[in-house]
Amino acid sequence: MASENYPYEIKVVELEGKEGVIKFPAILRIGPKGYVLPEKFKHEAADIYNMEVRSSDVFVASFPRSGTTWTQDMVWLIVSDLDYERALNIPLTERYAFLEFSLSFDDEMKEKLFAVNKDDEAKLKEFELLFKPGTEILETTPSPRFIKTHLPLSLMPRKALEAKVVYVARDPRDAIVSFYHLVNSMRFANIDGDFKTFWNSVVNNIQPWTPYFDHVKEAWEKRDHPNMLFLFYEDMRKDLPSVVRRVSDFFGKEYNEEEIARLCDHLSFDNFKKNPSVNYDLMKELGFMYADREFIRKGKSGGWRDYFDEEMTAEADKWIEENLRDTDLCFPSMQ
Repeated sequence: MASENYPYEIKVVELEGKEGVIKFPAILRIGPKGYVLPEKFKHEAADIYNMEVRSSDVFVASFPRSGTTWTQDMVWLIVSDLDYERALNIPLTERYAFLEFSLSFDDEMKEKLFAVNKDDEAKLKEFELLFKPGTEILETTPSPRFIKTHLPLSLMPRKALEAKVVYVARDPRDAIVSFYHLVNSMRFANIDGDFKTFWNSVVNNIQPWTPYFDHVKEAWEKRDHPNMLFLFYEDMRKDLPSVVRRVSDFFGKEYNEEEIARLCDHLSFDNFKKNPSVNYDLMKELGFMYADREFIRKGKSGGWRDYFDEEMTAEADKWIEENLRDTDLCFPSMQ
């Protein structure tokens, strides 16, 4: 039910018998678009929506696996006057508060993680921080606050556009392949079924953060707002210096060609893949992720072709065409 503090209706949906879905006992469908989120979101939805926003806040938002981490590091460095020393020594997970991260783990997952690490006091303290609601963490975070979220714009803090929002979108076929690998790298969130099953669960809007196209189109419709910068992952891959200049202009920063070249080198895929501050090594140490899985994978565009058979390719073409029919949104990879 919608309430005085929260404008959207929240419905609980049982997941028993659904294949290819991240292992939650139930999910929520929120609002008229039916956004899917873990059941625990109902306890924090209003706190997030009504969160106090500072004009100096910086949000980096996206559907999962759309280039979020890459964008986060770029944005943080541009806003922080290219402070590479801090960027390399402070993990991205500490530089950004992940607004809804604590909701990604149900009580059973938490118990398993605590049991694995029960004799390590330092790790248990890390857990306490990781499971603390993002809104509580941000209350005591000094400005400028850097905030990561996979929530669509309508479920983000209602005053988010009084701050700066950078939204990054990626060809959904590549994003969903990458999302599949991420889920299977998580120790207690593995899915039943192969990639095709997972793909169908995303297209049918039963994975968290779906529906994909509504998520992207909400941000696209606000792309001309002075506090919204809409980026495409494919443009970053093709011409990173141009994107760096756009982001710098958005934040009122001016860097010379040498400084831009150094930043692009820092963000190059080979260097990024080797950078421990962005590779979520802490997640492996704490047992969230399998030690032999990579958080930063291949990073290329068009890799989805290695996973799709002819039937899936035709289905994807139809799904994309139907969802882009009523919008001028056009992905660089589809032009």
